[in-house]
Amino acid sequence: MLKRTPFALAAAFLASCLNSQAGAEERPNVLFIVCDDLNTQVGPSGYENTHTPVMDKLARTGMTFTRAYCQYPVCGPSRASFLHSLYPESTGVISNRADIDDTRPGTISMPQLFRNAGYWTAATGKIFHIPREEAQEQRWDEHIRFENDEMPMVTPIREAFEKEHGSVDLPKNKKLWKETYFNIATQTRDQNIGYGPSGLTDEQHKDGKNARKVVSWLEEQSYGDQPFFIAMGIQKPHVPYLAPDKYFEHYPKEGLEYVLPPSDFWDQAPRTARDSRFEAFGFELGKENSDLRRDYMQSYHACITFLDAQLGLVLDALEETGQADNTIVVFTSDHGYQLGEHFLWGKVSLFDICDRVPFIVRAPGMTTAGSSSEGLVELIDIYPTLADLCSIEIPDHVQGKSIVPMLEDPSVAGKDVSYTVVARGKNLGKAVRTQRWRYSKWIDGEELYDLENDFHEHKNLANSPEYAPVMKAMRYRLEIMEAFAASKAAPES
Repeated sequence: MLKRTPFALAAAFLASCLNSQAGAEERPNVLFIVCDDLNTQVGPSGYENTHTPVMDKLARTGMTFTRAYCQYPVCGPSRASFLHSLYPESTGVISNRADIDDTRPGTISMPQLFRNAGYWTAATGKIFHIPREEAQEQRWDEHIRFENDEMPMVTPIREAFEKEHGSVDLPKNKKLWKETYFNIATQTRDQNIGYGPSGLTDEQHKDGKNARKVVSWLEEQSYGDQPFFIAMGIQKPHVPYLAPDKYFEHYPKEGLEYVLPPSDFWDQAPRTARDSRFEAFGFELGKENSDLRRDYMQSYHACITFLDAQLGLVLDALEETGQADNTIVVFTSDHGYQLGEHFLWGKVSLFDICDRVPFIVRAPGMTTAGSSSEGLVELIDIYPTLADLCSIEIPDHVQGKSIVPMLEDPSVAGKDVSYTVVARGKNLGKAVRTQRWRYSKWIDGEELYDLENDFHEHKNLANSPEYAPVMKAMRYRLEIMEAFAASKAAPES
């Protein structure tokens, strides 16, 4: 199953390895960066309204995939999927509560594969969704998760609370403190739904700590004589949308741009194609609240620019330590995110903005600087691609496909379809995309969008007689993907 690169490219890559700082010998290092809830509103994805100079620079030195898709638009299922290169039906993880170590024990994860192959593996932040998955010793030589420092606005209120009630950490105080904390300001609402300037510096945020930890590993050569596989989990722009104050200056609210969906959109789409998360954000379905929308957009975009700056610290450290020419860099997100598109907020849908992710790969000696591809790729392709690039045998369970041929030649076509699912109760909504079409099947209806002529997916063509041949073809494609996605499911115990 192992795809080998052409001799000339392999020789060039080996030469870059030998000329780099000692440590990795003949095998390249890997820096895998995964953001949390980052959609394609970033420069390399063609979005011009956010300030992402570091991502833009990475794209200029690597290869950008503009049509990369997650397999499930929720953190836990998506991460279980791409960290094991299995579709959700085969991982058995279709909620944030499920653990692949329970649903499919013994399946080799991506970091475990590299550790078994002699790599020093380390991670900061959230890579696996569940902390105890992260703690499995067969996966990491070192792993750490950080927390934000306390926001200045919180400190006097906490101190007053503790003077009256005792420590906020006392079991008897936890509920009352939680209620008090959530009502201090918009910034303290946590996941229901916090946003705004934090009053903290970059290094006081968990993502600032994550980046600086990776920098220290590089500077101190913590990997010793082994090649390294370092994963950096970036928490932003996941809620709460908190970032240091200076990043908000890039986004005056009156300058924020967005496209309104048709007010009657949900008259033509299946009910189960939406979820009700918009209510937690304070919106009503079909009604626009421009002021509130701009509050959230400003904070979300400030988070993007903040994480971009942290990414810059790590990429600079690669250069300064002499490892840039011997390190494969992958930058992506676990799924996309909705900021009012179709009146929806958050994730858990099959719309393009929710399922498409930023995806940049820089493989020294292989990728052409500044190249891009519109070919379809999936997050489950990362695992076999990195194994392929590092000459590690790809396990039999893998359902993804190495995209090394696309890295070698950007004109090479991607997949025929991408496949994404999401749960609605005990049922799954399922979508397939081709270069032109997105088709989704729900328990109460179907969707068909012409992505070439209706980029925002505002007109559902599923019930239009003239598109009956397209519907037939897309249903067939979905049937094929349904069967393949479940083909490596773990047997029932």
